Parts: sequence; structure tokens; C-alpha cells
Amino acid sequence: MTKQTDIPRSLHQRILQEVQEKIISGAWPPGYRIPFETDMARDYGCSRMTVNKALTQLTRAGLLVRNRKTGTFVKAPQSLSAAMEISDIQQEVERAGKAYSYRLLEDRSGKVDVETLDPLVPRSFCHVRQLTCLHLADEHPFCLEQRIINIEAVPDVAKVDFTTVSPGHWLLQQVPWNAAEHQIFAYAATDETSKILCIESGAPCLVIERTTRNQNADVTWARLTYPGDRHRLFASFTPSE
Repeated sequence: MTKQTDIPRSLHQRILQEVQEKIISGAWPPGYRIPFETDMARDYGCSRMTVNKALTQLTRAGLLVRNRKTGTFVKAPQSLSAAMEISDIQQEVERAGKAYSYRLLEDRSGKVDVETLDPLVPRSFCHVRQLTCLHLADEHPFCLEQRIINIEAVPDVAKVDFTTVSPGHWLLQQVPWNAAEHQIFAYAATDETSKILCIESGAPCLVIERTTRNQNADVTWARLTYPGDRHRLFASFTPSE
């Protein structure tokens, strides 16, 4: 009986497997620009079409991201850093080899109306700044950020101009934190959310809701909504003792 490992691989299968192994092993880390198709075709002694077929398959699997102008990059697990740590969304986009941009959609300050607050928003919030903004990758919606900042915990935030810098980025740079909790869940896009993210109403989204604290008070609550078909969660772990 012929063993599976003895079955000859086609060039397409060989390219597919070897590129995938380099990505999974970390030899090609997130954001790494892989060799051009013409160079890979020369190295493998095959047509460019064969290389293109393999890379297209890996792109559909979510391992690569392709840009006609700059090349093909190893795709960052885009939701990983957002889910497992407090990260800068701009860095998430740039690690995926895409151009980052940002739009401020809503900005208002005032006293909290407890009746209208999300159940997860800290009830300690009294005087707040509420912001809604959209993060884009290559001009396509990447993440909708809805954020409430406790002005009593961060007085300086009342004077910040968020038209050019996102609130999440500013907080990471300016406000130390020492505790956070979050939950991750699936969410069917409402009509309003779907229009902002340019997806169909009811389309699946990945949502992360997070409260961040420092030693003195609750600092901020944020809801980050990602189009579900463009993001995945990934983590490595080992058995507990």
C-alpha cells in the first residue's frame, strides 16, 4: 500500500504547502512581503500562473493579503491583537500591509444618561466624551469604534481634537492603564452599522467590548465592530500543568 507521504506532489501543491509552512512557522511573519510571482516561478521552475493559483488559494484562506501596487504580504491575524491585548488599530492595519486612514463620525460631551447606556458601560461614568469613528484599510472599512471616555478620570481628553487622531490611539499614548476586561461575540449588522461598514444588513460581525481602568478609576469603554468575513481570531496555547 502506498503511503500518503509517497504520493508525488504537483508543483501547485508544493508551492501551497511550502508557503503555508513558512507562514505558520513564523519564518515569514505578519506583514512580510513575500517574493514576487515572477521570482517564485523562476525558483520553482514553473509558470507564473501556477504560482498565482497557489497564492490566490492562500489569500482566500486568509493567510495572505494582495496589493496590486505593493505586492503580496503575510496577513496579520487582524483580530488577534485587538482580542488578546489592547492594541493600536492603525498598527493592525499597517501590519497587514495596507494603508491606514481614519474618520471621526460623531463627537459629543456631557453628562451620562444611565437609561440609554449599554449594560456593560461602567456605572461610575458621569461626565463623559462619546465618540464614534471609522478605521479604514486601503480606503475600505476595517473597524467601527464606538468609545466613551470618563472625563473625570482623564480631564485632558476634554480638549483633544480627534479629527486627525483616533481616541484609542491617543489613550494608548497618553493614559496609563493597569486593568482591562472584555467580551467577544458575534453580531448581526444593523442597518446603520451595515451602511458604515459597507456590508449587507444582517451580515455577521465580530464585536469586542472592553472596559479599561487605571489605579484610580474606570477610564474608557469601547465597542470595536469588525466585518466578520474579513477577520479571524487566532491564538497559540499549551496544555495547563
